[in-house]
Amino acid sequence: MLELHSINRSFGDHRVLHDVSFTVKGGRMTGFVGGNGAGKTTTMRVILGVLAADSGTVTLGGAPLTRQQRTSFGYMPEERGLYPKMKVAEQIVYLGRLHGMPDAKARSNTAALLERLGLGERADSTLESLSLGNQQRAQIAAALVHDPDVLILDEPFSGLDPIAVEVVLNVLKDFAASGAPVLFSSHQLDIVERLCDDLIVIADGAIRATGSREGLRAEHALPRFDLQLAGDAGWLRGEPGVTVIDFDGGFARFDVDAPETAQRVLQKALAVGTVQRFSPVVPSLSQIFKEVIQ
Repeated sequence: MLELHSINRSFGDHRVLHDVSFTVKGGRMTGFVGGNGAGKTTTMRVILGVLAADSGTVTLGGAPLTRQQRTSFGYMPEERGLYPKMKVAEQIVYLGRLHGMPDAKARSNTAALLERLGLGERADSTLESLSLGNQQRAQIAAALVHDPDVLILDEPFSGLDPIAVEVVLNVLKDFAASGAPVLFSSHQLDIVERLCDDLIVIADGAIRATGSREGLRAEHALPRFDLQLAGDAGWLRGEPGVTVIDFDGGFARFDVDAPETAQRVLQKALAVGTVQRFSPVVPSLSQIFKEVIQ
């Protein structure tokens, strides 16, 4: 488990991180979201030791991170950092060996990763000859080749088409299932919603929300329901404790003043006709994000 405790960081007079604290659990995908300049990349660089915190600590398994432990991390920066004129497989093997892997293991890991990421046929191509999306896949292979203990990814889905996104999603899910903590940032909230187990929202250098995906949905859910009847739902407008938000014939979206009111509405709906759907309205991560950063 990777933990940040009250991390502060300033550049000159500008304080960019304000008492940042959160946990990245092993075996789970943790999405890290925030607008441009929110502090995501600075936080990641503090975790990696590229930047020093002004105060606060980063721990792994309850103990302060050491330089040696950080060498076992996998990192994919938002800016592409591979050698453009070097062959794809050659440089990923090279990076694996830099992390202390035997040559044979580095080569077998590289071959397996490139195959899974759909780059097997481009292993001997130079990086600059690949499309931007394929260059992004190569960056992900470089971050994973040495079987890292912790994986940090900054905008890993940038530039990927929908098919490539699915490929990368599956690779990352399988890696997280091995038990390593995985932290990834992304502006694409629909992808974060599909992939993450846990979510951290940062704005203006401060953590605004953190928790499991389902926990945050429950926490920010309104007492709002959707009702779809085979007949007309107009009677709902006269129910005490009910505020109709949207209405269209047999469909109604409404708020209630108490859980008991929702149950009363359901019982009446069952009595007057066929109920095709009755369900709580669950907020999306995009809606939660907009709410907490305001």
